[in-house]
Amino acid sequence: MGDTVAGIAIPDREMELVEELREGSNRAFQALVSRYQEPVYNVVFRLLDDPSEASDVTQEVFLKVFRHIGSFRGQSSLRTWIYRIAVNEASNLRRWFSRHRRRELSLEDAEPGRPGLADLLTDSQETQFDFVLRRERRRQVEAALAEVPENFRAPVVLRDIEGLSYEEIAEALRISLGTVKSRILRGREALKQSLRARQGLAVAGSQKVGRNGHDLSYGTAKAVSVR
Repeated sequence: MGDTVAGIAIPDREMELVEELREGSNRAFQALVSRYQEPVYNVVFRLLDDPSEASDVTQEVFLKVFRHIGSFRGQSSLRTWIYRIAVNEASNLRRWFSRHRRRELSLEDAEPGRPGLADLLTDSQETQFDFVLRRERRRQVEAALAEVPENFRAPVVLRDIEGLSYEEIAEALRISLGTVKSRILRGREALKQSLRARQGLAVAGSQKVGRNGHDLSYGTAKAVSVR
């Protein structure tokens, strides 16, 4: 059982963690970081135009959680509240970049150990060739996701990658349930369009660079297609 605050049931363990954080417990802070560091990093990484900043932004998210835990009133789950801070911090940095920097989007492979969108399609029995194709697919999907407008990208990341419910996303982004569903649909469509465009470029490029006259377009297109 748990306490009920503002009509939302808060699990006992979560409330205990919140209370310890309010008391300044270092152990509680470490537990919080251990539980949420990876998902927060994944969200921030995919929302930034400059993913190299993801680690610093993630650290700032947890510092803000620690500083402002006293303002947490249980009107949403702790997880949703943390995601809201993460999305806000990523959005703030993006706005700063748009005012002060102009950088091309990096299309480098995902960092070691960080799951990509296309990892969901991993085959445990894959051959080395399949592995190479899967890495190319992941690179293409991540790059395509980065081209989705921010207001659509955030709901897609929270829903399709982090597995939040529509209600949790609405709480995290402070938008209506209908808006959440609409943005997810439009975000998914934007992602598909970007992937189709990249697929066309990959096919055209592979036809030009195939060794010994071989046409590599089938393998490349298959690598970046989405179901």
